[in-house]
Amino acid sequence: MANTKIVPLCLYISFLSLIAVASSFSPTDHYLINCGSGAAETFDADHRVFVGDDTRFLASTRSIQLQSSDPPSASISPLYHTARAFNHPAHYVFPIGDRGIHHLVRLHFYPLRNNHNDLYEAEFHVVVNEFLLLRNFRISESDNFPIIKEFVVPVVSDELKITLLPSDRSRFAFVNAIEVISAPRDLIADVAQWVDSEKNERIYGLLRNGFETVHRVNAGGFKVTPFNDSLWRTWITDDEFMVSNEGSETVRFGGRIKYQMGGASREVGPDNVYNTARVIKSKDNSIPNVNLTWSFEVEKGYSYMVRMHFCDIASVSTHMLYFNVYVNGNLAYENLDLSDITNAVLASPFYADFVVEGESSGNLAVGVGPSNMSWPRAVDAILNGIEIWKLNNSMGSFDGEVCVDYAWRSWRNGHTGVLLPLIAAIFLLLSASVFLQRRRNVSLGWSRLPVDASESNLKGSNQLSSIK
Repeated sequence: MANTKIVPLCLYISFLSLIAVASSFSPTDHYLINCGSGAAETFDADHRVFVGDDTRFLASTRSIQLQSSDPPSASISPLYHTARAFNHPAHYVFPIGDRGIHHLVRLHFYPLRNNHNDLYEAEFHVVVNEFLLLRNFRISESDNFPIIKEFVVPVVSDELKITLLPSDRSRFAFVNAIEVISAPRDLIADVAQWVDSEKNERIYGLLRNGFETVHRVNAGGFKVTPFNDSLWRTWITDDEFMVSNEGSETVRFGGRIKYQMGGASREVGPDNVYNTARVIKSKDNSIPNVNLTWSFEVEKGYSYMVRMHFCDIASVSTHMLYFNVYVNGNLAYENLDLSDITNAVLASPFYADFVVEGESSGNLAVGVGPSNMSWPRAVDAILNGIEIWKLNNSMGSFDGEVCVDYAWRSWRNGHTGVLLPLIAAIFLLLSASVFLQRRRNVSLGWSRLPVDASESNLKGSNQLSSIK
């Protein structure tokens, strides 16, 4: 069998883990906030404990606590029975102990019915430190609720500040819950493979970027809920994203996933992602001439990091699985041999990161298929999971060619109707104060003339006054 050939495609595999993968993840910074709640503790659907947003975190006195006017329902998480609304810029400030690494930030939005605000009318911006996360964000009745926006941002200071600002077209902003969690050090690597139609090369500097989760899919498996993920993520099924699944099969593995030091950890991908997969299998001496392809909707004008998760749970022996990997129709890796990557250990996971530009079509495609080294009567391609992250642009924004200053200017410009009357009122009060002070000064310098003053005395008095 010929050696694996990479043309000149060199895939970076993350070998950053410095601790045993069997150890459980315990984040240094771990804040779970139930916004608008007066309760000391609230359990969400996954049995996590959220605390109320008291003055330890909320640095704003101008806010409204919203309580659902609907009776509690078992189908709705207790997190979404309350919210906090703001008609002025508001800050949540979290002390950071694990500086210099990325932090997960999740924002929860649910339009609960209440006696104060129609939450469908809210439109606002969200800023985290120097990153603009959301611009003119609003929810729609056609959305699937709850909406959970997830970001992974680097934090180098000793605090993480989340700012919500009503836009120039809205009276208020709101949020139901906030999560701030320090990420495992192996979650984001500094290097990935840039892939387009002209080149395939290694790039560095990703640790300076922030990331927005756009898609997270469990290929060939069931939905994975936060309860079954050590980073409390949700992995949805891949059926709606499949473009071509001709010749594919789903496989499920009942054995133990063999995490290895230096490979993917459980925080990178949980067991329930790696113990299921979509595969292509040849059933006779011919190798299928098909690819498995997934297509995802993305926003144009941004770069995206595609993380593909692999774990050979289908082969009967090592070094029998060779296949090609494609991103946006471009060959990203040729003749990938999972056994070579994992030191000839089956059911051992790893991941590969590719960075691409968003296509003008607004779609991003990933695929796997047989290579010229694939074996007949064997597994000829496999994929266990897919994640797609949007990278912030050069202005530090995930939402338009604008920077953080835009959000503040938008607030100031849009609320001059509030500010100008306030300034005018202050001016009138100052003017009235000056006028009254002057009258007081004049009255103190005037004395009543005696009633028997003569006309000549009056004239003399007037003359003296005019001379002064």
